[in-house]
Amino acid sequence: MSAIRSLLHLLFMAVTVIPWSLAVVLARPFASKTTIYWMCQRWLKLSVDSARWIIGIRYQVLGRENLPQGSSDPAVLLVKHQSTWETFAMPAIMPHPLAYVFKKELLRVPFFGWAIGSMDMIHIDRADGARAFAKMVQQGKRLLDQGTWVIMFPEGTRIERGQTGTYKSGGTRLAIKTGAPVIPVAVTSAKCWPRKALFKKPGQVEISIGPQIPSVGRQHDELMAEVQAWIETEMRRLDPDAYPPSAK
Repeated sequence: MSAIRSLLHLLFMAVTVIPWSLAVVLARPFASKTTIYWMCQRWLKLSVDSARWIIGIRYQVLGRENLPQGSSDPAVLLVKHQSTWETFAMPAIMPHPLAYVFKKELLRVPFFGWAIGSMDMIHIDRADGARAFAKMVQQGKRLLDQGTWVIMFPEGTRIERGQTGTYKSGGTRLAIKTGAPVIPVAVTSAKCWPRKALFKKPGQVEISIGPQIPSVGRQHDELMAEVQAWIETEMRRLDPDAYPPSAK
């Protein structure tokens, strides 16, 4: 039954993303960047909601009080990455527009890539090295100044349930350069939507939003070590069955 539901959900997303993306592309010359963002956010929320309706993937958000409360307060969100689910869910649950930092190759994905290319986000060429980071800082500062929160997956790619990837310092370096606080986020999505899995299963995903960590006057490596420690400790608290006793 889970396999049938997973395929139905995949079909639902495939069918709905085409008209939605075309609407975004057609609206782009006439609509503001904010309007384009919320148009795309509604499809992402629809995808998350439909996963609940069709597959039975529920979610619980903890720590909303840790988010900045001002309309223009900046934040750099550093999020645990286990599956595609959280890339859809984070814009769906956050009260502010988000700007992902992502590789430019995604822009070539038909329909979905066209839509995200219409949004005011940060797409970089990883091969550019220092120039890519300089672009991220320049665009990140502009977005943070206008009240958009920047979101990154510090492990860089989806990580198997119960595993820890290599935490890269791009997010903390951006926070230090801009003075924005860092907000660590733990997500247990792999319990229901495993990495690279075609078939999903019902259950509950926890999204835990950690306390704001000031970035001013910090070193990027020790700031990232603090972020990693909070996320990985929280992951073990939220999903203890995924970690062997020796890792607790």
